[in-house]
Amino acid sequence: MRLRALLAVPAIAAVVLAAAGCGAAPGSETEAGTVKIGVADGQLAYWKTFEAKASAAGIHVELVNFTDYNQPNPALAQNQLQLNQFQHMQYLANYNVKNHDTLVPIGATAVYPLPLYSLKHRSVGEIPAGGQVAIPNDPTNQARALLILQTAGLVTLKGGGTTLSTPGDVDTAASKVTVVPVDAAQTAANLQGVDAAIVNNNYATAAKLGDDKIVFKDDPNSPAAKPYINTFVARAQDKDNPTYRKLVEIYHDPEVEAAAQKDLGATTVFKNNDAADLQAETTKLEDTIRHAG
Repeated sequence: MRLRALLAVPAIAAVVLAAAGCGAAPGSETEAGTVKIGVADGQLAYWKTFEAKASAAGIHVELVNFTDYNQPNPALAQNQLQLNQFQHMQYLANYNVKNHDTLVPIGATAVYPLPLYSLKHRSVGEIPAGGQVAIPNDPTNQARALLILQTAGLVTLKGGGTTLSTPGDVDTAASKVTVVPVDAAQTAANLQGVDAAIVNNNYATAAKLGDDKIVFKDDPNSPAAKPYINTFVARAQDKDNPTYRKLVEIYHDPEVEAAAQKDLGATTVFKNNDAADLQAETTKLEDTIRHAG
């Protein structure tokens, strides 16, 4: 899961996209420098560019593709991978708190705006009072969607809202629309029956929703978007591994970024926050989650 989005998908076995590495112990680098990276979009062409650049730097990358987003973090924790790259920090923080784990981000990749689409209205101002807006029902994207709708002036959240907000936090009397939580994979399909929907951009791409159908989106450079920066993640003891840090640098090679932008969409905003900043943000998010519990 490149966490452009947190998707609610059925549990499906992981599909290994490359051959197993040279008989090394699970989770360790092989003598040839192989690094197993768990991803959720290994079929996209930009990874070939990434792999080629890594190979030129003497690092053999083996991608392990997952279709169930619940699996890459446990696989990393259990030494089946060296890294994963599918999630933003809010998702990682939720995972760590829930599972008493200590996985850490070691480098930023990108942040993806979460757009509000409509097939019935040309602007957010045209959405009528009493209208319905579909949002993803998974906890992390749900909270982000609610904050976006609040910024758009469509809902009001009690206390201003947080990255943990739920539909129960909507002040219905003060809100213009009603939110309709649905499975993230169904948000695009629901556009025919609602006034608008927050649709993760991979589902929007699959549904062929063009930018002309976007009536509002969050600012990827705002402080509110920081928890949703996607990252390379490692086990805590490997956070300073120079090979893994080199792979983060390779991700931001101009040719890799250009290939990723082509595959992931023009709205992709690459981020270069350093590891210490990302780790501090993740710790802050974890503290917020624990206190809320």
